[in-house]
Amino acid sequence: MGKHSKRQVGVGRAVAATTFGAVLSSVVAPVAGADDVDELIDKLENVSHEVSAKAEEIKGLEDEIAAAEGRVTQLSREAEVARGAADRANGERVGFQQNLNGIAQSRYRNTNNERLLTTLESGSPQAAIDRAAFLSTLSRNAERTLQGLDKASRSATERNDAAVAAVTEAQKTRDDLKAKRGKLERERKDLESQVSDLEAQVDALSPEGMQRWINKDNPIDPYGINIPGAGSGVVSSAMAQVGKPYGWGATGPNAFDCSGLMVFAYAQNGKSIPRTSQAQLAGGTPVPLSQLQPGDIIGYYPGTTHVGMYIGDGMVVHASDYGIPVQVVAYDSMPISGAVRY
Repeated sequence: MGKHSKRQVGVGRAVAATTFGAVLSSVVAPVAGADDVDELIDKLENVSHEVSAKAEEIKGLEDEIAAAEGRVTQLSREAEVARGAADRANGERVGFQQNLNGIAQSRYRNTNNERLLTTLESGSPQAAIDRAAFLSTLSRNAERTLQGLDKASRSATERNDAAVAAVTEAQKTRDDLKAKRGKLERERKDLESQVSDLEAQVDALSPEGMQRWINKDNPIDPYGINIPGAGSGVVSSAMAQVGKPYGWGATGPNAFDCSGLMVFAYAQNGKSIPRTSQAQLAGGTPVPLSQLQPGDIIGYYPGTTHVGMYIGDGMVVHASDYGIPVQVVAYDSMPISGAVRY
C-alpha cells in the first residue's frame, strides 16, 4: 500500500483497538460534500496502512513458525540417527567386553598349567617362546580394540546427548510456537475484520471518490513512455502486472500485495527473495538512492511496511491499496526507508 508524502498521516506499525475503531467510525460517517472526499481518502489511507502493516507482520510470523517447525523435524531426525549410532556402538563394546572377559577368565583358570601346556604343545623351547609372545600380543591387541570401542562408544553417546539436548530445545521452541500460533490466529481474525471494514468503505465510494482513491499517488501512465528498465527481466515481469488488482497477502498471478509483487517478479526470473516487505529490505544489498538501478527494491514508511520496484527515470511499480490496481508512480511519492539490490 502507499500514501503520497505530502499527506501527514500516522505511520505507526500498530494501532490500539480504540484508535482503530475511532478511525473506522469516522470513515463510516456519511460524506457531506465533495470537499470531504479528500479527508475520507486520507482516513481510508491511514487505515489501509495499518492493515497492511499488520498483514506484513502476520506473514513474517507465519514464516517464523514454518522455519521453526522445519527445525524441529530436522533435529528429531538427527537425534534418531544419533541414538541408533550410540546403541550400535554400545552394543559392539558390550559384546567385545564379554568376549574379552571370557578370555580373561579362561586364562585365569588355566594360568598354572599354561606355561606347561605351551611348552608341551609347541614341540620346542623357541616355539613356546613364540607362542607366549603371540598370546601376549593378542591380549594387547584386544585391550587396544577395547579402548577404541570405548572411545567410539563415548563419542556416540556424546552425539546422542547433544542430539537429545537439541531436540529438547526444539521442542521448547515448538511449544513457544503454539502460543505464537494462537496469537497469529487472533490477529488474523482481527485483520480479517479490519480488511472487511476497509473494503466496504472503499467499495462504497462514489465514482468520483473511487477515482480520487485510485489517483491518490498520482499514477503515471506507463504506456507510450520510455521505461529505462524495460530490458530488465524482473522489471519486465513486474510491469506485466500493471492493472491487476490488489489482494491482501497475494503473490499472483491474478492479484498482488506490495511484497507479493516483488516475490512474483523475482521468481519469474529464477530468484527467490523473502516474502515480507521488512525481510526484503533486510535481505538485499543496501543501495544509496543516488545509485538506484532498475530492479532495485525500495522500502517505504517507518518499519518498511511497503515496497515497490524501481524501474528507472525516478519511477517505481507497486501494488498500493485495496481497490487500486498495480500502477507506476514517482519513486519519492512516499516516505522512503531504504533501498536494496538482489
